[in-house]
Amino acid sequence: MKDPASIIKRSLATEKTLSLIEKNNTLVFVVDLKATKGDIKEAVEKLFGVKVEKVNVLITMKGEKKAYVKLKPEYKASEVATRLGLI
Repeated sequence: MKDPASIIKRSLATEKTLSLIEKNNTLVFVVDLKATKGDIKEAVEKLFGVKVEKVNVLITMKGEKKAYVKLKPEYKASEVATRLGLI
């Protein structure tokens, strides 16, 4: 696995992503195009000290890879988002 900081490029803060943080305990990141779901899961767990339940990815029309990272119920996405400055 590559360096976790090189896998996750940035977090997204839009109305939709903030809604996902509150309702689904999910964080959204723009990640490296070559990163796999497993790489993304490990990177989030190492960088933020949380456990990941699942990862969904998609490639946008702009050519960026977006990762939807759902955290396990015992962790709060809103706390991680606050640390990132999203909320």
